[in-house]
Amino acid sequence: MALIKNWKLIVLLCLSLGLAPFTPEPHIVGKLRWIIGGAKDMQLMDWFDTLLHGFPFVLLILIIFLKIFKKNGA
Repeated sequence: MALIKNWKLIVLLCLSLGLAPFTPEPHIVGKLRWIIGGAKDMQLMDWFDTLLHGFPFVLLILIIFLKIFKKNGA
């Protein structure tokens, strides 16, 4: 739970691990385009890579979701 409370670290992870490598486009963007395009010839390593680069964004969405509902529920 301590990781979820540290939103600054999660934002840093999104900007570094989530978007790396940055050129020619962020890696997660390329993977998401590949999945949206049908994920043809995607192997297990590609799915793991998508999970690795996407996990910081999942944590950030979770933090935002928890903050919104904690504020409304309290």
